[in-house]
Amino acid sequence: MTTSIADKIQQFYDESSPLWERTWGEHMHHGYYGLNGQHKKDRRQAQIDLIEELLAWAGVNSAQTILDVGCGIGGSTLYLADKFAANAVGITLSPVQARRAGERATEQGIALQEWEHFDRPPTSPAVQFQVTDALATPFPDNYFDFIWSMESGEHMPDKQGFLQECYRLLKPQGTFLMATWCHRGTDNLAGPLTHSEQRHLNQLYQLYHLPYVISLAEYGDIAAEIGFTELSTADWSTQVAFFWQAVVQSALDPQVMAGILQAGSETIKGTVAIALMTTGFQRGLIRYGLLKGSK
Repeated sequence: MTTSIADKIQQFYDESSPLWERTWGEHMHHGYYGLNGQHKKDRRQAQIDLIEELLAWAGVNSAQTILDVGCGIGGSTLYLADKFAANAVGITLSPVQARRAGERATEQGIALQEWEHFDRPPTSPAVQFQVTDALATPFPDNYFDFIWSMESGEHMPDKQGFLQECYRLLKPQGTFLMATWCHRGTDNLAGPLTHSEQRHLNQLYQLYHLPYVISLAEYGDIAAEIGFTELSTADWSTQVAFFWQAVVQSALDPQVMAGILQAGSETIKGTVAIALMTTGFQRGLIRYGLLKGSK
């Protein structure tokens, strides 16, 4: 990634991750609230449900070697490693996140494994966490049979480069599964983004350190050009939009509000962006896109 974007993302997550964990737990992503988005549930259960629904949608029921791109504090990495008794690597730009992810593995009794042993067939869950740029990873070609990207694509300053790197790392017949923030499609009657919509996105970019987002259709086109096969896409905006209302509710807790103020300027800016995400979903500008592909 470009140094400025990478540094800003690192600082944001270094600052905000401890508060997020205290408030929400280990999963740093949307929740799943049913097909119509109206199934209210415990917020942490909704996040686990999203993982399971994504796996079911993509038809992933086994894996031996997993890459979790943008692993946060290890929520998905640990969950997937345990579920499939797999070797899983989580990568992040944040040293704070990588360190905490390793601690969480120990707390959960999941082995931390050195890289030189990673290509051995797993007999029990094992994980590793690295501070690594997703656009230029140190891993060999054709290595992972499952690559998981849960809400990290929006941070990538080179969308094609990101998908190309995932394609390089994926084993033949392996599965790539991505959930990412998108903007609405522009190849329809709604037409190009309006000035108001672009201004809305620009504000989000500044507050959440996003270089830019694209439409789900554009992701599909890029993946096809790179060579991904068995491509599928889906828009789950309705299913996940309630998440932002739950975030607002959690932020109103006095202890959480105090934590936000103590966490630093980047966390405060991120809190301001909650309203932009809420209204972005409401106006149909922000979309939640899924993409699955094979090799």
